[in-house]
Amino acid sequence: MLMPAVSRYMTKQPWTIERSASLAQAHQLMREHGIRHLPVLDNGRLIGIVSVGDLHLLETIADFELDSVDVGEAMTEHPCIVTGDMALDEVVEIMAEHKYGSVIVMGREGVEGIFTAVDVCRTLVDVLRRTVS
Repeated sequence: MLMPAVSRYMTKQPWTIERSASLAQAHQLMREHGIRHLPVLDNGRLIGIVSVGDLHLLETIADFELDSVDVGEAMTEHPCIVTGDMALDEVVEIMAEHKYGSVIVMGREGVEGIFTAVDVCRTLVDVLRRTVS
């Protein structure tokens, strides 16, 4: 069986946020769309990622308003990046080995997709159902 590419299972055209947006805006965007990861852009260029976990941690330990801090202060720089043609098993192995909750799928035009732990679960369901059928 030929291993499918990660592009087959990734979330295409994910929501992104600009570095200068506030943490409150990031939190609102995540709630509105039911997502947990946002690639962070600076003038269209990927510079990091922020997760709902990052926001929750800051909310519990910091004494400041989320409106007063921008995403650039909370993001993780240098997120894991893969290309859409990368084999699915390789991407999942990297995620497991490094305990990444997501990887960003980049193409010539920039961010093409995101592949998260939830996408891994959906992929597993799909593969299991196809093998049983």
